[in-house]
Formats: sequence, structure tokens, C-alpha cells
Amino acid sequence: MGFIRAFAGAISGAFAEQWKDFLEPRWWDITATAGVFEAVKQSTNAGRGRNFKGSENVITNGSRIIVPEGTALITFEKGAITGLVSEPGGYTYASGDPNSRSLFAGDGILSSTLGMSWERFKFGGQPGARQQAFYVNVREIPNNRFGTQSTIYWDDAFFGTQVGAITRGTYTLKIVDPILFVKNFLPANFLLPNAPLFDFADMDNDAATQLFNEVVGSLSAAFSNYTNDPSRGNRMSRIQGDQIGFAQSLSQAVEDAYQWKTNRGLEIEKVAIKAIEYDENTQKLLSDVQKADALSGARGNSFMQQSVARGMQAAGENPSGGGALGMGFMGMGTNAAAGAMSGLQQPVHQQPVQQQPIQQQPMAQEPAPQQPAPQQAEDPFEKLTKLKGLLDQGIITQEDFDKTKDNILGGMGG
Repeated sequence: MGFIRAFAGAISGAFAEQWKDFLEPRWWDITATAGVFEAVKQSTNAGRGRNFKGSENVITNGSRIIVPEGTALITFEKGAITGLVSEPGGYTYASGDPNSRSLFAGDGILSSTLGMSWERFKFGGQPGARQQAFYVNVREIPNNRFGTQSTIYWDDAFFGTQVGAITRGTYTLKIVDPILFVKNFLPANFLLPNAPLFDFADMDNDAATQLFNEVVGSLSAAFSNYTNDPSRGNRMSRIQGDQIGFAQSLSQAVEDAYQWKTNRGLEIEKVAIKAIEYDENTQKLLSDVQKADALSGARGNSFMQQSVARGMQAAGENPSGGGALGMGFMGMGTNAAAGAMSGLQQPVHQQPVQQQPIQQQPMAQEPAPQQPAPQQAEDPFEKLTKLKGLLDQGIITQEDFDKTKDNILGGMGG
């Protein structure tokens, strides 16, 4: 006993000519964020339009029911589930026909899951003559908001320490198992005659508010799941651009804490983070990482070459030559540059010997000791040879070479 399929797939305009009365969703007040709503009777009036017979959602033997795309039909008797139809199409309820079925779950990826839930919760006795019918929205349900008023903290594998942020955004969720959702989570007042629709966005709905609080309470674990997952590169800077990846981390967090999927038939599909405001310490860590990234690899070599070039230019413009040039070599950090720096930093001119005043000495005294010979400066031509080697290696430019050579030769009085 249960349902017999009259037609499958999308609803065509021809069915109204054959079915003069039937049940379908209460389209007039269903929102995109609605989760559960009543089935209501409609009838055609000689093709002149549809008449609604109140909000009566009771089916009896021979009732005809439409199951649109994106919905699942569940029937109840005395609070027990008596039937489930998740395949779109038209159906007739037959209480005594042996060909009727109580479960139409299709052959999709959820068919086995719905089959297991059906065996767990199906009505134990014979269905009665009158049963209530409700629809469950099985599309993605958008615009479910989340946000934190204070900083949340988590251990971050990339930084190797605790980080913190304030965040806000939205997520989409999906009812992947209508039986679990209705049986284990939906409040009973939404399954009564003339019941209001269950809307996830209604903050006056205590059940929806509970889901909001559970998501906020799972954000810290979700950030930790994402940034400590090596397959995602352990970088929290990628979270805002990875809607599906972070949704998986958040879905896993609410599953671990509240069993959303296994006990309630709910799953988070996508997450859009509108803002992340890191605390002061985390901002400093991010700044340090950005600087380290900039100085690594090919980009770091480019920065180093620019530093060397600036040092060479300063050396050429400085009349004393060697000092600024030496600072440019220090930025390079190579043995060759260090050797060249030590050579070019020597002064070009010989230091004059300090003249001692002539004193009258008695003839009998020994002559005064001679002053030590001044330290001999490096040959200017040797400096030019080293400088030419730097030019040949591409470490300095021709312009830098010419300027420094002119300074050296000028110091020789040439």
C-alpha cells in the first residue's frame, strides 16, 4: 500500500486536463529558505483556474499528488512516517493496491541513504485511510547567515601558534535526508494541520536559531580543519576564495560536534565569507609572512639585485668612491663581492708622513729613532682590475664602472 506513479519527470501542462483535483505545495508563501511546508488540495474549474480548498493536507485512497522538482513528499499518520516520494512526477495514493509502494527514492546517490532511513523509521502497522502530507525542500537553501561578535581563536599549523579573528558570512545548506530531518529535528508544531512553514531564515524560529548558534560555535574548529589540512596548503589567506573547500571544513566541524548529517540529514554545501578581521597579533604574523614570501625564490633574487644596483649607483655618485660601493656588496652577501668590497674600501692616496718638529740635540746624544714607514696603500691598478672583474660578471653596470674608475684615476692626480 502507498503510491502508484502516474507519470515521471517534469510536470506538463496536460495533467490538468486529466486530473481535476490533486495536492501540491502551497506555492503562494514558499520562500527560497523554506524547509518544510504543507501539501494543499487544488481543483480546476472547467479550465478557468484553480480553487484552493483551504489548507487541508489530508490524503485518502485515490488522492492524486504532484511532487515537483526539488521537493520530497512525506506522509504521516499519528506522528509516524507512512510514505516518502523523492522522485518528481505525479502519483496516486492507493491504500489496498498490492502494486503500490511506500518509498520512491529513485536511483540517485541518496537512494541507499533514504532506504536505510526508511527501514529505520517506517510505520510499523497498516496505514489508515487518512494521512497528512508535507513537502520537504531538497534544493540548496541559500542565505543562511553566520557571524561572531568577539574574536575566535584556533591553532594554526602554518604559523605554528594560535591565531584569532572576527568573521561573518553566509552559507548554503541542503536537506540530504528528509526522513532524518523531519523525524529527528523538525519541531512537532510544524507537522500539524494548518502548520506554518519551517523557514531557516526566520530568527523567531527556535530550531533555526539553534542551527545558527551551532554554526557559530563550530567556526573555530572549521578554521582549524582548513588551516591544518596539508592538502589545502595550510594557508588561511585562501579561505575567502575557496567556498567549497571551507564549506567541507565547516560541514565536518558541525558533524563532529552536532551530527548534522548522520542524525539530522543536513549538510553545508558552500560558504561565502564576507569579512575576516584578524586580531593585532595575527596581523603582525601575516605581515612577517608577506615579507618572507617577498624575499623568497626568484622574487627575492630580484630584490637583492635591485639593492646591489642602488649601492653601485651611490658609489659612482660619491666622490670618495669605495664606501657606498662596499655597502652595495654587503647587500649581495657573496664571497666574491665581499672580497671586492674589502679591496675597494682602501683609500686611494698615500697617507702623508707626519712631520716631527726639529729639536736641538746635544752632539753627544744618539740620533732620534726613525718613524715607522707608513702602510703602503693597495695599487690603484689592482683595484681597477678587481672592478673590471665585477663588470665582466654582470655585478655592476658599465656606468658604475666608469664612474668609479674616474674617481680612482682622479685620486692619482691623472
